[in-house]
Amino acid sequence: MPEENMIGRIRDIENKVVILRDRIFVTDQNMVGEYRKTNMDLRNIGNELKEIKADITKLKQTIKHMIEEVEGFARKDELMVLEKYINLWNPLNFVTDKEVEQIIKRHMREGKVNAPRY
Repeated sequence: MPEENMIGRIRDIENKVVILRDRIFVTDQNMVGEYRKTNMDLRNIGNELKEIKADITKLKQTIKHMIEEVEGFARKDELMVLEKYINLWNPLNFVTDKEVEQIIKRHMREGKVNAPRY
């Protein structure tokens, strides 16, 4: 009997070893699958990071260009000087060529001005 008991125990241990071997195989397969998935995710993150860096570079260039453009704008003190000159000249009181011709014709009719000689 003790031999049969030992043979039964050996078979139980063999069954447990087979079950453990199967579990290890499944675990290895799962780990390989997760490893591949993680590698793919890392590649995708790397590609996205490259795109983000390229976008940041483009934004920096655009901002730099905008700053260069803004530096070319007139400053407030320069605009105030122009405003003073415009107010001094008062361009609303300027006359057009047509208005000058009408004034000359009217003065000629009234005899105040002689006709020009060419």
